[in-house]
Amino acid sequence: MSSLVVPPLQKLQYGPLDFRRWTQGTASLVSGVGLAAMAALMIAGYFGGIVPLVTAGDAAGTAADISGSPALFLGGVACIFVVTLLDIVVAAAWYALFKPVNRRLSAVAAWIRVIFAGLFMLAAGHLVSAFSLLGQPDLALQAIRQFNSMWLISLGLFGIYLLLIGYLAVRSGFMARVFGILLAIAGLGYVADAVGTAFSLDFPVVFGSSGFVGEVAVIFWLLIKGRRLAA
Repeated sequence: MSSLVVPPLQKLQYGPLDFRRWTQGTASLVSGVGLAAMAALMIAGYFGGIVPLVTAGDAAGTAADISGSPALFLGGVACIFVVTLLDIVVAAAWYALFKPVNRRLSAVAAWIRVIFAGLFMLAAGHLVSAFSLLGQPDLALQAIRQFNSMWLISLGLFGIYLLLIGYLAVRSGFMARVFGILLAIAGLGYVADAVGTAFSLDFPVVFGSSGFVGEVAVIFWLLIKGRRLAA
């Protein structure tokens, strides 16, 4: 009677999508491409597809404009949903990039960005509701306002994320400290806008834009220098 032979366990094979095994160069390239794509999608989708069709205080006009250009509006909404998914990809990539600095803090930061992405996706759901309520213009405009307020408030969470990433960047040694400082400034701006919006929906959202230069500069660093980081 032959004995039962149990084959030895094989080591788990990690595929290219396993961000835990990404090198810092790969993480930089993925995050750089992801951030550039997010910027392009937000410009085309939100500023090109949503903003031109919405008139503050004019529910009937807004409903008429959206009804007249449904493909433009829904295309803008689709772009925003893709951005929320890319947020998760970038969160994973930046975890891989900064985990050599502080693995635990990088993980905390990554989860904060994932939670923000989920809230942003929920906020975008209000735009879908607005489209379905075009026959009731007041409710449709209210849904669009709910999207704006929920998005702006959730950006406070994104601001906290940038503060953590800014700290990690300053401590990293492989990224110039100025990038970490610029990211932290952007984070403070988002937090300020979120707090202001939470207390008043008419709050002028201006502080978050202060970090635009830093965020763009980091994208160029990721794509040019960061992708050359050694394993």
